[in-house]
Amino acid sequence: MATKRMTSSFSDQVMSLVKHLRTDAPDCVASGVVDMSTGMLLSYETVENHPPEVLDLLAGATLDLFQGRTVVMIEDVFKERRGISSDNHFFQEILVNSENLTHLFVRLTEQQDVVAVVVCRKSVNVGMLFAQVRRVVREYSL
Repeated sequence: MATKRMTSSFSDQVMSLVKHLRTDAPDCVASGVVDMSTGMLLSYETVENHPPEVLDLLAGATLDLFQGRTVVMIEDVFKERRGISSDNHFFQEILVNSENLTHLFVRLTEQQDVVAVVVCRKSVNVGMLFAQVRRVVREYSL
């Protein structure tokens, strides 16, 4: 199965990643992948219909969470203080709890500008959510 992933196109890999996140993450109601270099939602699966403008806002919100102006400033200060000249980002995972849902955002290791998003029911076991999403994301070296 890993060989198939390596030989398939980037868009096929993204769609496969979204599908695996949707099926493997516990209590998952939606999953998606955001390209922060373009600010676009590349692919998503959801159990409900959402207005397109909400999905567009998800991509922008993900960009703000990981690479908003203030976040980049914080990273730059830490890099300068630690003598780091890498382009890698410090913020790798962000968990957001809303009134009814839990949202997990995970930056891919190989592609720092690609973030996997998983939305689950609030009742989700957060430890299992992290474990499953990390496992799935690790399988995809996009």
